[in-house]
Amino acid sequence: MQPLTEAKAQGWRAIALFQDERGEVLIYLGRSTAQIRAGYVEAYLELFDDEEKSMIQAISMQRWHGAPDAGRWLNQSALKVPQPSKMLNAA
Repeated sequence: MQPLTEAKAQGWRAIALFQDERGEVLIYLGRSTAQIRAGYVEAYLELFDDEEKSMIQAISMQRWHGAPDAGRWLNQSALKVPQPSKMLNAA
């Protein structure tokens, strides 16, 4: 069996940036941008209540840069903050 190792860690994450003292909160962690884009909306809806959602000013997609034990997160792009679906009144 061949060990599954990488020369460079490939890590991506989606971070919610709050307007208040909370700063930033991890929403979703993945191995590719495709995984982040596919999973962050569902994670966002599960993690935050309505009050918290109103305090989020942006969502950032970041990638890990550097060695696995000595690197830093770099901003790559902004992700769309999910909006509550509009419900139609049947009245």
